[in-house]
Amino acid sequence: MKTSDHGPRPALLAWMAPLLVIPALLLLAPAAQAHHLLHLLHLQPSPLGGLLSGLAHPVLGPDHLLFLLALSLVGLRHRATWMLGLLATGLAGSALGLLLPGLPGAEALVSFSLVVLALVLLGRLPLPVLFPAFAVHGYVLSGSVLGWTTMPMASYLVGLLLSQGALLLLSLTVLRRLGARLSAPVQQLLAAALIGCGGAWTWSALVG
Repeated sequence: MKTSDHGPRPALLAWMAPLLVIPALLLLAPAAQAHHLLHLLHLQPSPLGGLLSGLAHPVLGPDHLLFLLALSLVGLRHRATWMLGLLATGLAGSALGLLLPGLPGAEALVSFSLVVLALVLLGRLPLPVLFPAFAVHGYVLSGSVLGWTTMPMASYLVGLLLSQGALLLLSLTVLRRLGARLSAPVQQLLAAALIGCGGAWTWSALVG
């Protein structure tokens, strides 16, 4: 059955507008300057504070947030269970960050993961490259809790896992309910936005 010109595409473009507009505005500030919720509120680490900080941290970092939302574009082609593998990989990356912190260029790699995601969306790179890309995000997000005691750190990781999982599931559910079918021009437009943001933020992280 032929899809009407007034079908899901306008709704899809309306929902995806933040991927184009918000990142363009956020390019005015370095993506790596994502703040920890406890730092913003001037609070001491605690189990509740760690949980709230973990829930909020992916939303406060534009590169992390954009990466999570854009993953739903790739997720349209795969079963939802593939996200479980991503989340597990991200958690493993966070554990590695706690054990071996200070990887040189980690922030630049996080920004560059947007370029990698765009190339996967365009079919230029295979899907499995997203797993190490997600692990790098987990690695960087763990840096905020270095020096914390065990319980606040554990609650932060739980909050981080819940937040990332919720964002992935929500964005993927919205797209699927819209019945989204991405045309080649729309895919190229979104991929170009990701490459632009990722390239600019990577450069900023390298020279900053």
